[in-house]
Amino acid sequence: MSNKTSKTLTKAKGFKKSKTGTYLSIGTTAFGALSTLKQVKKARAEHDTLKLVDAVVSAAAIVTGIAILVRELKRIGDDDVLLG
Repeated sequence: MSNKTSKTLTKAKGFKKSKTGTYLSIGTTAFGALSTLKQVKKARAEHDTLKLVDAVVSAAAIVTGIAILVRELKRIGDDDVLLG
């Protein structure tokens, strides 16, 4: 692996822990909530309890993921007014 490729990979890995990368992660995680809402509606329409439980568990995972990402933003030191 060349030195330039190594620097690019290191920079890409660092992006995940940056403010921008964290905001992007929150956005993509929240976007996943749309799919979960569709699952809930479909499960209710079909009266399928197992699918409904699956959707609720997925929603809980999304909420937990976003909470962890928000905590990471605070740890990074983001001084956004909305985050306190």
